[in-house]
Amino acid sequence: MAGRETKQRKYSKLGTFGGVFTPSLLTILGVIMYLRFGWVVGNVGLIGTLLIVTLSTSITFLTSLSIAAVATNAPVKGGGAYFLISRSLGAEIGGAVGIPLYLAQAFSVSLYIIGFSESLTAVFPVLEPRWVSLATTLLLGFLALFSTQATIKVQYIILGLIALSLLSLFFGRPLEDSHIELWGVPASQSVSFWQVFAIFFPAVTGIMTGVNMSGDLKDPAKSIPKGTFMAVGVGFVIYMILPIILASRVDAATLVAEPLIMEQIALWGGAILLGVWGATLSSATGSLLGAPRVLQALANDKILPSWAGFFTQVTGKEKIPRAATLFTIGITLVTVYFGNLNLIAPILTMFFLTTYAVLNVTAGVETFLKSPSFRPKFKVHWVFSLLGALGCAAVMFLINSLATIAAFLVIGIIFIWLKRRKIRRTWGGLGSGILSSIIRYALLRLEKEVDAKSWRPNILVLSGSPTKRWRLIELTNDITNGNSLFTVSTILSESNVPQEKVKDYESQIMDFLANKNVHALVRVLRAPDPFTGATQLVNAYGLGQLVPNTVLLGDTKENAHLKPYSEMIRHFYKSRKNVIIVQDENNKGFRKKQVIDIWWGGLKKNGSLMIILAYLLKNSREWQQAQVNVKMVVPNSEASAGARKNLDAIFSGMRTGFGYQILESQGRDFWDILSEESAKSDLVLIGLAVPELEGEFEVYYTALKEKTQALPTKVFVLAAQEVEFDKVLH
Repeated sequence: MAGRETKQRKYSKLGTFGGVFTPSLLTILGVIMYLRFGWVVGNVGLIGTLLIVTLSTSITFLTSLSIAAVATNAPVKGGGAYFLISRSLGAEIGGAVGIPLYLAQAFSVSLYIIGFSESLTAVFPVLEPRWVSLATTLLLGFLALFSTQATIKVQYIILGLIALSLLSLFFGRPLEDSHIELWGVPASQSVSFWQVFAIFFPAVTGIMTGVNMSGDLKDPAKSIPKGTFMAVGVGFVIYMILPIILASRVDAATLVAEPLIMEQIALWGGAILLGVWGATLSSATGSLLGAPRVLQALANDKILPSWAGFFTQVTGKEKIPRAATLFTIGITLVTVYFGNLNLIAPILTMFFLTTYAVLNVTAGVETFLKSPSFRPKFKVHWVFSLLGALGCAAVMFLINSLATIAAFLVIGIIFIWLKRRKIRRTWGGLGSGILSSIIRYALLRLEKEVDAKSWRPNILVLSGSPTKRWRLIELTNDITNGNSLFTVSTILSESNVPQEKVKDYESQIMDFLANKNVHALVRVLRAPDPFTGATQLVNAYGLGQLVPNTVLLGDTKENAHLKPYSEMIRHFYKSRKNVIIVQDENNKGFRKKQVIDIWWGGLKKNGSLMIILAYLLKNSREWQQAQVNVKMVVPNSEASAGARKNLDAIFSGMRTGFGYQILESQGRDFWDILSEESAKSDLVLIGLAVPELEGEFEVYYTALKEKTQALPTKVFVLAAQEVEFDKVLH
């Protein structure tokens, strides 16, 4: 019994000929071949037509190569082009292309059915086009709901009708005495080459019809490349032979004037009408089979909202997506009833071409990055995929530039919507591979010696628990302001936390920062104590030349920790890391963030770095209203006059917009002046002495804290990096 079920399931799948070749070829040999190809030959002549066919098919062939590469890399499931794109470029890009692709295919059903109805009523005027369209939709919809196999068998009949029409044309007769028109009608009476190219190109874009049947194929990895190449090849041969027949039997002017010229020169004109009807019906059928499967795949991957989950439902041994098919039939019934899709038709073509371009990009980037997971059986050089993508983009603008822009806007809006939904996917994407390649390229080219003009802070924040010392992260985020890197680091006790828990702590901190809309790197390290861990982190953290140049940390309030804390600061300085110590007395924070005081002793080292930090803060959204006051203390009025002259020259060249204030001590203590002047400021920046020159640094640091105890939140700045910070300001 189990064997019989397996056999039935096997027979419910489609092979290369029925599942890919037939629907693709029938879409390629469509209404443009019957109704517009004579017009193409008449306008540009035999040579121009052969060139247009060759260029068009070349783009389609290059896209087929890319499809073959992606399709043979991994098992292909339902969803066709959407599946191939999303599994390589990620859910957001896949969905941004997949949703418009579904809509394009759904509305294409309406376009083909309306075209069939209009051509039928032209022969039988008693028929009403609208009711013919509705009846045709219901008939094709019933076939699609009843059986995929039966629908494909109907396409075999249509393929036979098209073959009959081509044979009738081949054995036909000349309409008049004519010679082969090499160049078409005179230039003054014809349409330009690229306009004709734009009209013809959609005729060869039917390759996606077979790809969209991926979920119904016995062996998608084998059938998609083989069937697609066969369809492109047969279509190319036919389109290269037809211009010779047309140009040798009818003059150029007649070809331009008569849309159904093939009927007049065929052996049996009725066969051409059957071919036209067959072409429109086959194209409609192919889209009616493909569109629901794309919709089903979008629902399966939860790209669509949760209410659309019923589109995942399948019925019967052929697993027909009945709910998605019924929805597509409903769209078609509504659109054919109103009957005019001319406004959106160009945009639909753009959606198809965008899909082809993205498929080329997918294959090209995967091949170029040489990702270990990309091992297609059918290998294509990335240059061919790039040419295919460029060809698709060029054709899009040639056909309709406004429709192209509109299509890009729609795709962009959908991408942003999906990005904000933060879809959790279980498959990888190219994003990480692309970023890794860019990072590798940049890292290997970073200069060993940092030029002052290109300096930016790369800050390592020793935050401990982010929730307890949030001020450190907040200040760093404002300094970097999305323009520089910073890392939030935590040192855990080796005795309390096992190594296997480190990743869990990192994930928790990442989630915490993400909820706060802070974009930072995270590093958690185990060590015997925080000071040893911080020293180890500064020694080892970084990649190549991309290492932190600045360490930002909080103060220590326990006397027992003062000595190891001071040794840690000394180690940071010797390691050529700038040091920023944030001291927040009584957890006052930054209050209104409106006044920043810089106590300045000159332009070199600490003075320049403090100016730079204040300027970076002022450029952030949180501190943009702040007033920056640069304050300098001199002994008397004579010194004040000389200092003012120097500062005028210095500050005019800085271009920071900061003002300065010169304070005369007149015998008063510097620290008393500082405490009085900055008592109401929101942030005070003070230079920190070099540890090596102060002997016992902990004694100096303890005294510094006592002298500034009355001040609000203050930042001690120590410039240690071998960078001429004054040149950053000029």
